[in-house]
Amino acid sequence: MLKHIVMLKFNAGQDIEQLSGEFTQMLNALKNSVPSLKSMEVGKNISVKPSAYHLVLTAFFDDEAGLDAYRSHPDHVKILHRIKKTVEKMAAVDYFVS
Repeated sequence: MLKHIVMLKFNAGQDIEQLSGEFTQMLNALKNSVPSLKSMEVGKNISVKPSAYHLVLTAFFDDEAGLDAYRSHPDHVKILHRIKKTVEKMAAVDYFVS
């Protein structure tokens, strides 16, 4: 099983609650449209530390081919375009879970 974790930090001056809700809804919708996506969690960070990211997603795939299919899926690409307009920083980690 492959675990894909992404953290998003929105640009300063934006409505974090609104953006978190918008992205949570869009990301959760991928569960119904991306066949290789086995499961996903999306959560808004409760920490208010300056170093904290605002939103995190954790997604599971059978293998790298499944993750690649997710990355290139049109619904995911649409979200990436929205992210580029609203996110200051993004971090990602992909690893195999035993």
